[in-house]
Amino acid sequence: MTNKLAALTLSTALVALAGPALAQSQGDWTVGFGVGYLDPKSDNGTLAGFDAEVDDDTRPIFTVEYFIRDNLGIELLASTPFEHDITLGGSTDAGSTKHLPPTLSLNYHFPTNSAWKPYVGAGLNYTIFFEESSPLGDLELDNSFGLSLQAGLDYQITEQGAVRLNVRWFDIDSDVKLNGADIGTAEIDPWLVGVSYVHRF
Repeated sequence: MTNKLAALTLSTALVALAGPALAQSQGDWTVGFGVGYLDPKSDNGTLAGFDAEVDDDTRPIFTVEYFIRDNLGIELLASTPFEHDITLGGSTDAGSTKHLPPTLSLNYHFPTNSAWKPYVGAGLNYTIFFEESSPLGDLELDNSFGLSLQAGLDYQITEQGAVRLNVRWFDIDSDVKLNGADIGTAEIDPWLVGVSYVHRF
């Protein structure tokens, strides 16, 4: 489902490229508020010899972007903490964790005079894990640093405001310890599908 949404967002962005150019101006700021659905990939690695599964979650998301040049912006993504249950072998409750995914991206907004305004971006994500708990003992997930890619589409509803649909992918791998012993690496690599209101200043 998430991969289909990603493909739809990318294809819609390409269709919206037609038309004369209208720039996002150097010096502009945008602030976005919305909701993000975080969906880890289906195979999350092996922990303590068992196949691991990390479940999905939906939380509020926030963005701030500053345009360093026309159409080119630096964006910071933040959110309230996502929470995930971890299952081993398809049925064993291995615990849960919370995380924050601050991500810094460089975005290119395609110039168009249409109400539809597509963009793409790439950046770096630092995932902070905390409040781990497990019925099996002391669970610990290391923080992760990795690449992030995104594509999005803004629909202009006023001169200053737009509704945004975007899809991001994160490279998130975390070394996991249980009672101080290494038990493997959680390969989370999630997609984030977000819907937001974005205001330009």
